[in-house]
Amino acid sequence: MLDRRHILLAALGTTALATLAPTALLAAASIKPDDASALLVIDVQNCFLPGGSLAVKEGEQVVPVINKISKAFSNVVMTQDWHTPGHVSFASVHSGKKPFETIDLPYGKQVLWPDHCVQGTDGASLSKDLSIPHAELIIRKGFHKDVDSYSAFLEADGKTSTGLAGYLKGRKIKRVFVAGLATDFCVAWTALDARKAGFEVYVVEDACRGIDTQGSLAKAWADMAKAGVKRIQSADIAAGA
Repeated sequence: MLDRRHILLAALGTTALATLAPTALLAAASIKPDDASALLVIDVQNCFLPGGSLAVKEGEQVVPVINKISKAFSNVVMTQDWHTPGHVSFASVHSGKKPFETIDLPYGKQVLWPDHCVQGTDGASLSKDLSIPHAELIIRKGFHKDVDSYSAFLEADGKTSTGLAGYLKGRKIKRVFVAGLATDFCVAWTALDARKAGFEVYVVEDACRGIDTQGSLAKAWADMAKAGVKRIQSADIAAGA
């Protein structure tokens, strides 16, 4: 026979399960992209892949994941870093500076990078292994010599627009899913600016890889969480939308 303590524990357990059930169901449910959804594929370029001048560790692993999830989206936008030779973000143009050091520029702190994604070079090309024939738009960014541009929406000065927000709103897009390279820079800045522009935003974690310099990856995830960006996995996206 159950005593009062067992009955109370059983009741509490049932209540706890009832409370948790909606959350568990939500976590397990697939997200089905619709016509108001867009996948943003960020900077999957040769310079950021193995052998590139700014290779992101395991960067090549995002390609098959992105190819797979892209099939669920009727709207796909891709981006390319598209720097001028001698771009202000290159360590090589600052005497005595090394890659990954920072300097102060008129628009704020700038991480200095190895020369990468120079306009017209093979390093700036999108990965040949990407297979997204239905992508509708390629946004090129970072082509102004004196300002960097991580985000697909705004350059690093925080005010110069790429035009992407207007394009998406003109297409009646309400939510964006962000994938690509690198999590803690171009992906995160894109996600944060997408939130500022009023979009519902998801970052597909296993379709991204980070650089993680000086704790940048943990900070990026914290900043995105604070801004209301949702962190998901590719398996959370229903195939064949």
